[in-house]
Amino acid sequence: MKITNKDEFYFKPVKTKLSDIELISLVILAEFKSIDPEHQLFRELKDTALENKIERSVYNRRKRKRFPYLEEIRLKMTEKFNEFKNYFVVDSMPLEVCKLSRSSRSKICKEQDHARPNKGYCASQNLHFYGYKLHAVCSIDGVFQSFDLSPASVHDIHYLKDIKDQMTDRVILGDKGYLSQNVQIDLFDQANIELETPKRKNQKDYQPQFYQFKKYRKRIETLFSQLCDQFKIRRNYAKSFDGFRARVLAKITTLTTIQYLNKFVFNRNNNNLKINLI
Repeated sequence: MKITNKDEFYFKPVKTKLSDIELISLVILAEFKSIDPEHQLFRELKDTALENKIERSVYNRRKRKRFPYLEEIRLKMTEKFNEFKNYFVVDSMPLEVCKLSRSSRSKICKEQDHARPNKGYCASQNLHFYGYKLHAVCSIDGVFQSFDLSPASVHDIHYLKDIKDQMTDRVILGDKGYLSQNVQIDLFDQANIELETPKRKNQKDYQPQFYQFKKYRKRIETLFSQLCDQFKIRRNYAKSFDGFRARVLAKITTLTTIQYLNKFVFNRNNNNLKINLI
């Protein structure tokens, strides 16, 4: 089952030994095998057919430039899963770029003023950190629909302003961090999105949230745990923001690829990620 028929995504004056689709396949393979350092990846490519097809510095540069095409492939797989889904879950997780004690002298990801990391706080983990937040929406079956990165100090609720441009006619489940009557009304009026969040006990007309919704909300927390455990998403080797976001996208795309192969090729439970694909 082909996801794309393209081998190259744009014209290049000189034909490369490694095509774009082969490069993306190599990126996904490296993430699946949890090979984060590129030095280690190229050690493993030694004495294989790929050894002389690309240099490490060229690999890194091409990987960053293929960001939009990697996202295009991920969205095609996501559409297969989520086209007829009505219930989704929204949440965020912290992504450090360095330890808080080093933040004042760190130069990581500071080349673009609009995308500079900063200090933030994660209430669920009682954690002060320096870096970014990963905001994401997934289906209740555990497939990421969309995601975004913001500086750590940005409140979760601001991500909901982008969701209305990406989805319509859906129910989105969030935790208490997304409580906002104005945002709920805006989402419903603009995109017919119903935002379901648990109420605080001191709120008027308090009622416990429907038990099944609580269960659905845990799905995205499991996905975040899998990204941290198997895909090492919190381990950062990038020095630029373009490199950082390319690494995050590669890990999420790899997770989606495994789910896609499980469901549509091997007929397995799509969330069994720690398995051999061959």
